[in-house]
Amino acid sequence: MKTKLIRITTIPLSLKLLLKGQHRFMSKHFEVIGVSSPGKELDEVKNDEEIEVISIDMSRQITPIKDIKALWSTYQLLKREKPQIVHTHTPKAGIVGMLAAKLAGVPNRLHTVAGLPLMEATGVKRKILDFVEKLTYSSATRVYPNSKGLYEYILQNNYTDRKKLKVIGNGSSNGIDTSFFSPEQVTEAQKSLLKKELNIEDTDFVFVFVGRLVGDKGINELITAFSFVNKTKNTQHRFKLLLVGPLEQELDPLPAAILKEIKNNPDIIDVGFQKDVRPYFAISDVLVFPSYREGFPNVVMQAGAMGLPGIVSDINGCNEIIIDGQNGVIVPVKNSEKLSEAMEKMKSDTEYYQKLKMNARQMIASRYEQSVIWNALLSEYKKLIKEKDYRV
Repeated sequence: MKTKLIRITTIPLSLKLLLKGQHRFMSKHFEVIGVSSPGKELDEVKNDEEIEVISIDMSRQITPIKDIKALWSTYQLLKREKPQIVHTHTPKAGIVGMLAAKLAGVPNRLHTVAGLPLMEATGVKRKILDFVEKLTYSSATRVYPNSKGLYEYILQNNYTDRKKLKVIGNGSSNGIDTSFFSPEQVTEAQKSLLKKELNIEDTDFVFVFVGRLVGDKGINELITAFSFVNKTKNTQHRFKLLLVGPLEQELDPLPAAILKEIKNNPDIIDVGFQKDVRPYFAISDVLVFPSYREGFPNVVMQAGAMGLPGIVSDINGCNEIIIDGQNGVIVPVKNSEKLSEAMEKMKSDTEYYQKLKMNARQMIASRYEQSVIWNALLSEYKKLIKEKDYRV
C-alpha cells in the first residue's frame, strides 16, 4: 500500500499550473490527493494528472468566518484520510493546511513559500500577514522557500528557525520542462506568420514582457524606459515591445498616461493573455521583466530555455536565475533609467548580446531542468518518511 500524500493550494489554477506534471510523477511513489477550492481546473487536474481531487472552499483574502470553515473542513479531511505528508503551496492554503495538519496529527507537514505578497504590505495589514506567516511556519515541520533570496528574507524577519528551512535543488517549485520550452518547438513558418500578423520586420529588435500588466510587475518603468529608447533610437535600429499578458485594472491599475502610451505607440504590441507563450518568445530577442517582487519567476526560466537573455530587476528569484553579464542583466528595482540603458546596450553591443544569448538556454537546463527538481523533492519526501519510521 502506497504512502498517502496530500497537496493543497488555495485555488485550482495553482494546483494545475504551478505543479503541472509533478502530481503524476509523485503518484508513481505515493497515493496523491490534490486539494483546492472548487473550479473547472480541479477537474482538469484529476484528468490530466490522474489523481484524486477534493474541493474545499478557500478565499485568497482575509475572511475569518470562511477561513474557520475551511480549517474545519481540512481538519476533517485529514483525520479521515490519515496522510503521512501534507504539502501546502500559496499563503491561504499554507495557514489552513498547516494548522489543520498539526491539529490532525499529520507527521510531515510541509509548506513551500513561492513569493510573499506581504513584502509590499504596510501598517496593520503587514502586522496581520506577518502573524499569519509565523503561525504557518510554526505549524509546519519543514518550510521550503523556492529561492535563496526568500530563504534569507524569512530568516531576517524571524519567521522561523534556520533548522526548518531548506531550498530544494537550486530553487523553483516545479523546475522547467526544457523539451517543451525549446526554440525547436516553434517552426520558421510559424514565426514568419506571427511576425506578419503583428507587423514585426525581420530587422526589428524585439523586447518581450510576459506576465500580468500591473504596477507590481514593473510595467510603468518598462513603458517609460521603452518610450525613451524608442524616441532616441537610430533610424536604422527599430525597436518593438511585445506585451503578453492580461490587464488587471481592478486589482493594480496602471496610470492613464501609461495606458495611453501602450494604446497609441505603434511600436508597443499588446496581445493580451496567451495560452502558449512559446511563439512570442521565439520572435523576440530579449525578455524584460522589471518586477518589484517574485518568488521564483517561471517566465524568466521559460524565456531562458527559449534562448533569450533577460533584463530583470534585482529581486530574489530573478537575481538567482539571471547571473549578471552571463545570461542577462540585473537592474535596480523601480529604475526606468537603468532599465533603458540595459535595453539600449542589448541592441548596440552585438558581441555582448550574442554572449548572453549563447549562455541563456544552457544556464537554465543545467540548473532548473524539471526532472532534477522533481527527483530532489522525491528524495526529500523519502528521507522525511524514513525519519518518521514510515516506508515508501
